[in-house]
Amino acid sequence: MGREAINAAGAAAVGPYSHGVVANGFIYLSGQTPIDSVTGRLVEGGIEAQAYQCFRNLVTVLEGAGLSLDNVVKCNVFLTDMGDFTAMNAVYAKHFSEPYPARTTIGVASLPLAAKVEIEMVAVKS
Repeated sequence: MGREAINAAGAAAVGPYSHGVVANGFIYLSGQTPIDSVTGRLVEGGIEAQAYQCFRNLVTVLEGAGLSLDNVVKCNVFLTDMGDFTAMNAVYAKHFSEPYPARTTIGVASLPLAAKVEIEMVAVKS
């Protein structure tokens, strides 16, 4: 099985990994934290601002693969505070329409650069 890396110019990476990988018709997007690719820093503000930035970063990677959020079939959301679930969920709902992608939301102890949220996706080329 071969894999093709997707590295989008407008997305940030804080380690040795590809922004996404194409394999067998699926695009596996690496988790994106709320890093502003222009400043290289976490966006300021609460969970809403951070969730929006995660989506901006993910959309950049999807567009680099010629896709959109309509191609997403699965999301994993990582929160450092499950008390932020409702606010994150409101931002999430603004980015998708029915039928919604499958999703898992997991509470974690910490995330890179002290982010409050990280989101990863799996998309499919249709």
